[in-house]
Amino acid sequence: MGVHGVCKVLLLLILFEIVSSTQLQITKLHKQKPPNSSSKSHKGNNKKKPVVPPNQQSCNIFVGSWVQDDSYPIYQSSNCPIIDPEFNCQQYGRPDSAYLKYKWQPSGCNIPRFNGLDFLTKMKGKSIMFIGDSLGLNQWQSLVCMISAAVPKSKTQFTKHDPLSSFKFVEYGVTVSFYRTPYLVDIDSVNGKRILRLDSISQSGSIWKDVDVLSFNSGHWWSHKGQLQGWDSMELGGSIYEDMDRLVAFDRGMRTWSNWVDTNIDTSKTRVYFQGVSPTHYNPKEWKDDSGRKNCYGETGPLGGETYPGPYPDQMGVIQSVIRDMKTPTYLLDITVLSELRKDGHPSIYSGNVSPDQRLNPNRSSDCSHWCLPGLPDTWNQLFYATI
Repeated sequence: MGVHGVCKVLLLLILFEIVSSTQLQITKLHKQKPPNSSSKSHKGNNKKKPVVPPNQQSCNIFVGSWVQDDSYPIYQSSNCPIIDPEFNCQQYGRPDSAYLKYKWQPSGCNIPRFNGLDFLTKMKGKSIMFIGDSLGLNQWQSLVCMISAAVPKSKTQFTKHDPLSSFKFVEYGVTVSFYRTPYLVDIDSVNGKRILRLDSISQSGSIWKDVDVLSFNSGHWWSHKGQLQGWDSMELGGSIYEDMDRLVAFDRGMRTWSNWVDTNIDTSKTRVYFQGVSPTHYNPKEWKDDSGRKNCYGETGPLGGETYPGPYPDQMGVIQSVIRDMKTPTYLLDITVLSELRKDGHPSIYSGNVSPDQRLNPNRSSDCSHWCLPGLPDTWNQLFYATI
């Protein structure tokens, strides 16, 4: 065989190896199972270091402790009529006020004190919308009160409806709104039955699209059962379910939300936030309290240190996973652990939603889910301000 013949044989062998290798790779790819969110486990300790804000590259502002500061609060509930009765603890008889005198101190840096005038100047002509459940309502009312305290004589416009309420600082063209949708995904009434549509956002999205800053939250309503449950059945992929694992349902709903954001949000115009899960304090054993208390009633101060001895919400594992998979940059306002330390910040029985008779039985009637205003949500907004 001549030199040309040898070369042809070698060339054929090389081509055979390339084709065989390619076919093997294609075969391996075809055998991989498609991703299935229901197979992912979010249970257990899902603690992930909170996202470091873009303006503080070396400091995690969500890791720190609470320190006393008598210069707080920056507003009084009596001067902010927007506060709902359920959050207005001082008006409804809370006897202590020390819980108002704390500030959040990150371990490795300082965060700016909230400046309402600076906020309005930076956001002039823009819109901010909180979207979610009553914890989003809590934060929205807090931010309006904080800004209003800085410009008490500024002309404003306030409209309150369900699902959309808004507060506009007319001189600055800044609108701060709240859109109530506890699950973020659609819920429809069909023949008198409420159907939670895990793979649909059609009713609300058109209102969100043109807002400059969107801050979403969801979580608490997904675990409610019995009379507190907000739906009668779930729909997913055209099938109806009477119930399913609530963490799986939350994951499916959150991925529908993330797909909506990735498809509809113009990142050159709109910035997206997601608020971490706001904790509840119904079990004093979580914070090693042996006093005999049954819930947050009677708590007057925060826990010391940087960590909470109780469990970390499983839902945070879902939220962190979904945000990691998104194309749209989404800032996690990771307020969970710093809020877990504030067992003293809830209304308990000092809420306009608690009747005089119910206040006689704080073990059964205390609200240890929402937060007093002024109070903890003011710190959420201070962190929001530091990152915006």
